[in-house]
Amino acid sequence: MSILPLFASTPGTGSNSALICFLGYVGVVFVIAFLAGRAGKGKPFVGEYYLGGRNFGMWAFALTYAATLASGGSFMGFPALIYTHGWSLAWWIGGYMVVPLVALGLFAKRINQVGRIAGAITIPELLRKRFASNQVGNVATLLVLFFMFFFLLAQFKAGAEIMATLFGDVPIYQKAVAAVERTTGEWFWIGSADADYLVCLCCFAVAVVAYTAYGGFRAVVWTDVLQGLVMVVGVLILLGLTLSQVGGLEGATRQLALQTPPEFGKAELELIGESRVQTLAKGTFLASADGEVMRLSAIAIMEAKEGPQGPFDVLIITGAEQQAQLSDKVEPEIVAHVTERIPYAGGAGEKGVYLSAPGPHATKPEGFLPVILALSFFGFWTFSGAGQPSYMVRQMAFRDTIVLRRSILFVAVFFTLIYLPLIFIFTSARILLPGMEGEADRIMPAMATVVTSNANIPWLAGILVAAPFAAIMSSVDSFLLLVSSGVVRDIYQQNTKREVSEKTIARLSHWTTISVGALAVLCALNPPEFLQTLIIFASGGLGASFLVPVILALYWKRMTSRAAVAGMMVGALVMLGCYLKGWSEFGRFSSYNPLEIHPFIWASLANLLVAVRLSISGQKPDRELVERYFGT
Repeated sequence: MSILPLFASTPGTGSNSALICFLGYVGVVFVIAFLAGRAGKGKPFVGEYYLGGRNFGMWAFALTYAATLASGGSFMGFPALIYTHGWSLAWWIGGYMVVPLVALGLFAKRINQVGRIAGAITIPELLRKRFASNQVGNVATLLVLFFMFFFLLAQFKAGAEIMATLFGDVPIYQKAVAAVERTTGEWFWIGSADADYLVCLCCFAVAVVAYTAYGGFRAVVWTDVLQGLVMVVGVLILLGLTLSQVGGLEGATRQLALQTPPEFGKAELELIGESRVQTLAKGTFLASADGEVMRLSAIAIMEAKEGPQGPFDVLIITGAEQQAQLSDKVEPEIVAHVTERIPYAGGAGEKGVYLSAPGPHATKPEGFLPVILALSFFGFWTFSGAGQPSYMVRQMAFRDTIVLRRSILFVAVFFTLIYLPLIFIFTSARILLPGMEGEADRIMPAMATVVTSNANIPWLAGILVAAPFAAIMSSVDSFLLLVSSGVVRDIYQQNTKREVSEKTIARLSHWTTISVGALAVLCALNPPEFLQTLIIFASGGLGASFLVPVILALYWKRMTSRAAVAGMMVGALVMLGCYLKGWSEFGRFSSYNPLEIHPFIWASLANLLVAVRLSISGQKPDRELVERYFGT
């Protein structure tokens, strides 16, 4: 199945050259991973495989930290939200610019110090040794495994969709898709996935799991350096191409001011040409008798008969300018008869709604981002990022304080060079690629294909698509190592009663990384519908569970193991409860925001209150333990 057939570049030299560029990048990643694996030979396995020897300088530390934070959500889910809701996403993402100032400035130096004192490799192990409690470590490990799996599902889906969009019209890829479709069509679970998605998902999984399992943390860090540079360069090139094709920021703003949100609806379709049997791909543009343009939301199979058929789900394009722009892309032998319309609940029919807060929303009358929710998201990104175990573990790996100080400034600039251009690019994408609300998660690779094709340099699409692919790979490899270390280091090694050899740990680590990747592939075969929603849930859940207990463990002598366990569990349960409430209220996986404040804020406050209350009322920590981590 070719994705975005009406916008994609034509098959042939351009698509093949883009593929060659992209595969060349992946090849370089494998070479780096191989060299990293060789560099770690002969060194103690655990410290080398999971922390790279704790000796990374500024470039390696800063870029691996930044690349891990910039995940598939940054380059797939975030652009989808920008495309769907407009300029209000600048308020939504604003807190990310100060994440390095808070996350690295808040406790990076202290967590590095405590990690070295404890000899800890993972965050659950650090908490276990800080409180001398297996219960703390076990609860922390289970929470990491639970929330990180949501991260992995989202990243695997994003990686597969990027590859499917880029490879859609490559002949050898189409042959592979056809072969897989013939082979797996009747298989349980696997057969329910689209063949093109299945091929790309497996290719992505094999690539990222292979180099992570082989090279460990050092391979992850070294490849993150390359991936971080690719991200920045790719985004800036895409920004230049996009603005040049929409008339600059002034031209984009002028055109966006005329746009109004689409409508969801149903339409009966009628064949008007000689053909009487036709299969219409998802995304096909259609027109009504009076020229109203709409886009199919799913595959439509027309039967060999006269008269209207259906109804079929469609997205109805509103606004005379967009309809005129799409008039030459509609299927000429079919006329559509709209039978049902569902306008946006917030912003329907309003011109300029994409240029100002709160932005339009399909189901919420108050719009996408009311003021209070915008402020809570500023706190969400700033502090949930600081509370991620996958980012904390990197803070245990830098060499010295000078590296840390320079890295804070570097990462802040890095995020500014990525997230502000993404706002410009994907608000402009509404002009170049109208009608993609139904598959907005694919807007990033689709834009890369379209702008390079328009500029007559289609081979460059391979480099531009490498930017989001690099973000996803840099996150997946980190998350795989985090889950692997949780299983091997924090469950198996801590609970076995016999001495475990380095060789056994190495074998278990490699196979655990491979097994977790395989399990993620199986779960992602029927992919989650809302990419960014899953990432926000996982980020919020980890931050709500770990931010408060880790800060108190590092800086408060009175903090107890009982309080740490209770705080982590309360934070996680409040987050989970708010999402279950949102699911029951909105009919989809979404957060319930009491008083328009994101549940991460409420969960963190509950975590703090419980942890402080139990610490004060409970027995004082062991004096020897306090002296070890705080001095006499």
